[in-house]
Amino acid sequence: MAIGPKISFASVSSFGRRRRAACALVGASLCLGVISVHAQQAVGSATGLAIPRYVSLKSDHVNLREGPSKDHATKWIYQRPGLPVEITAEYEIWRRIRDSEGAEGWVLHSLLSGKRTVLIEPWKKNAPALPLYAQPQEDADVKAKLAPGVVASVKSCDGTWCRLKGDGYDGFMSQTNLWGVYPGEKVE
Repeated sequence: MAIGPKISFASVSSFGRRRRAACALVGASLCLGVISVHAQQAVGSATGLAIPRYVSLKSDHVNLREGPSKDHATKWIYQRPGLPVEITAEYEIWRRIRDSEGAEGWVLHSLLSGKRTVLIEPWKKNAPALPLYAQPQEDADVKAKLAPGVVASVKSCDGTWCRLKGDGYDGFMSQTNLWGVYPGEKVE
C-alpha cells in the first residue's frame, strides 16, 4: 500500500552572530555539533522546556505572524493539522516556529501541540515512496510505502529508527528520512 500527500539556525543574539561567523571559519560539519550541543542546553523563558524542540500544529487554521502579537501581520496561514514545526524561541504566550521549508514566524502557544509528528522526506518532493518496515531493520517485511510529504505520528524513536503510525499503517522508518525528530534523538 502506498500512501501519499512542506535548515537554517537563526539567532537574534550577538552570541548567535559570533557563532555563525566562527562556523564559517571552522566548517559546517563541526559547527552543526556546536549548534546541537548549545541548542540542547537552552531553555524557553516561558516554559522552561528545551529550545529548539519539535511540536505539531493543533489546528487546521494557524496564523504565522511577523512578530509575537496579534498586531503583527500574518505572513502565512497553515491549514494542515498535525504538521511538525520547530520552536526556536518563546515570548510570553507566543512561540517562534520554523517549518520544514525554513519559513519562520510567531504563533500563539495554544495552537501548538506537544504531540510528535514527522514529515517523510519533505526535501524530496517527487521522490518514490519509502518503505515502512514491520521491524526496525531493512530486511524486515514492508508494511506500507509512504510518499514524501506524508505526516505521520511518532510512537517512539531509538535514535536510529522511529515507529510511525497513521491511518492504515504502523511500522518503522529510518530516522534519517524524517523531518520532525533530531538526528540521534530518542522519543518515548
